[in-house]
Amino acid sequence: MYGLGADATNAGALDRLYQVKGRPRAHPLIVHVRGTEDIAHWTREAPEAACRLARAFWPGPLTLVLKRAPSVLDAVTGGQDTVALRVPGHPLAQSLLAAFGEGRPDAGPVGIAAPSANRYGKVSPTTAQHVAADLGAEVDLILDGGPCEVGIESTIVDLSAEHVAILRPGRITAAQIEQVLDAPLAPPGEERPKTPGTHASHYATRARLRLVTRRQMIDALAANRGRRIAVLALEVSVPRLPAALCAVVPVVPAQYERTLYANLRALDATGVELILVETPPDTAAWAGVRDRLFRAAAR
Repeated sequence: MYGLGADATNAGALDRLYQVKGRPRAHPLIVHVRGTEDIAHWTREAPEAACRLARAFWPGPLTLVLKRAPSVLDAVTGGQDTVALRVPGHPLAQSLLAAFGEGRPDAGPVGIAAPSANRYGKVSPTTAQHVAADLGAEVDLILDGGPCEVGIESTIVDLSAEHVAILRPGRITAAQIEQVLDAPLAPPGEERPKTPGTHASHYATRARLRLVTRRQMIDALAANRGRRIAVLALEVSVPRLPAALCAVVPVVPAQYERTLYANLRALDATGVELILVETPPDTAAWAGVRDRLFRAAAR
């Protein structure tokens, strides 16, 4: 995922980030750090469970929510008592963090707050071209690292309470986390911290989006001839639709994740009124994709 980056210790930089993205100020940010050695700068405590997960999945698409250090700015945490940390896996992001750290003469915390580089609530960007189309000249620089390998946002795990819980599903599954912790996960619960990308309506296309079965898709196309409708289908192409209005993806979770946002953007760019998305399987491997699609369809 391409991120809109700002120094997580600089109130002015964070203020500009919120302005450019159009993000609510009470919505917390994820701080990207260089490695496990940076955890101590941002948190009051790092439980053993956090250390296990960091060793297993960092660098990679896993965000850990921990009790914040007193010095962490409210602009980062949304005023909460927790901070979200991640070590990105892309070499370009790692190089940026390393250079950023070298440029700081003090021994203070090094971190880049980086929500997705798009307008708040809209479809996330997975290429540099998506960022340019959304934000244009409002950003100082776009670092082009090629198309995103994972394609959806990180799994977010809350370790600030007694029992560990997933707050946002992603590529790293509940089963993988439970295996590392050798313990079951708790349900999220209403008392858990607020986290990015978990509003009921998010990742929205301009066109209305509906999740349907294959039979419902065929019936809807037949009943709405003459309307501009696009489809995102599984495995099999949909007859009678122009190629530009039909994206077909194999039933392979990793491949679907990698192309999801690019496909939604391409279909939306055709100017259709409605995008019909064939509902992916209801299994653990598809939890991240289903979460994004149900939020995209919620508006």
